Amino acid sequence: MKTYRRDPQQLLYSKQFVTSVFSVFTICILFAFVVIAPAQEFKQVHPGVEHAQVTHKIGEDPVKINLLRLDLTKVRLDVHHALDKAIGLETTSSIAKRKGAVAAINAGFFRLDKSAWAGDASELLVIDGRLLSDSVNQRVALSIVNTNKRTNFDIGQLKADVGLLNEDDLISLNFDVNRERKMGSFVIYTPEFGPTTLTDDKGVEVIVRTSNGTRTSSLELIDGIGNNRIPDNGFVVSLTGKVSIEAEYLHSIFYRKQRVWFAPFFSRGTQSILPRIEDAIAGVPQLIKNGRIDITWEEEKASKAFAETRHPRTAVAKLKDGKFLMVTVDGRQPGVSVGMSLQELAEYLLSLGAMDAMNLDGGGSTTMYLDGKVVNTPSDKDGERKIGDAIVVTLRK
Repeated sequence: MKTYRRDPQQLLYSKQFVTSVFSVFTICILFAFVVIAPAQEFKQVHPGVEHAQVTHKIGEDPVKINLLRLDLTKVRLDVHHALDKAIGLETTSSIAKRKGAVAAINAGFFRLDKSAWAGDASELLVIDGRLLSDSVNQRVALSIVNTNKRTNFDIGQLKADVGLLNEDDLISLNFDVNRERKMGSFVIYTPEFGPTTLTDDKGVEVIVRTSNGTRTSSLELIDGIGNNRIPDNGFVVSLTGKVSIEAEYLHSIFYRKQRVWFAPFFSRGTQSILPRIEDAIAGVPQLIKNGRIDITWEEEKASKAFAETRHPRTAVAKLKDGKFLMVTVDGRQPGVSVGMSLQELAEYLLSLGAMDAMNLDGGGSTTMYLDGKVVNTPSDKDGERKIGDAIVVTLRK
């Protein structure tokens, strides 16, 4: 019988090999855990509503993140403005509670001051098919259409031109909607703005009343008197004098008492959008397009500091599986949560499987509401800030 002895050196190599294999195996397991863990952190709080609270690291800096992952066959999305008007301020949680929502986040940029126009949307806002604010700089927007079975949505650059029409032709596209009237501007005021136009006496206002919801209308021209009443069944066209050939033409239309109405025209680039848009809210800027980082802050005329400085952020995204993601990133809290730049936010969303994503209003406005309470930590010293509008989540019945 032969006896085989292993060389001590071979035995050493064998042990090293086993140790190496075990180490690689351990690393793979740990790597898999790290990669998979974020998905496992989601907890279902309602059918179709999953919530995760994440402590992320950027280098040595901590970032607190809240995520809501939504199945839009089980919940619906809606945009609502503060106080259900085109101007005014209200907290995200208050809007959500009024609408019976299980969740909500703050949404678009808005006028934040102590004037009568506080809360006025800075960019595009459509609610229940009604245009409450026109678009600015073709900025990225979330558009929503709810059906009985699911919510359909899209994220991309969206422009709304406002057309004033008569029975023969399109009269003009150069109107603002529900904004403070300034010298040289043309503004259309709708009932959502409030009871009156809040204008001074240095212009002309045309009160347009529709008949039975049709395009038929009657006109009442008021020259030199501002702050006129906005009819519930119409709108007001407000001009600051004969400031151009176009204004003179409009004056002639009104003085001839021609019937007029207005309508929004939606487009992306040179392509018109024909399908109905139920709700739409603009942000700044796009972060991800077709599964690739595409941060369009320059095209959308945001500032470099806004893009590169770490701030609290609010964002939404479309995931690979079609689910809708709501995100809040806390910031301005040294040692606790430092916020994110737009590049850092885009990279993080891409790691979660985002195919399309956009940035919404952030800073002190960043708020996530879930099941009766605010689950993130807003950065304002007084806590939750009053904002202009919110995206709310309600359960399908």
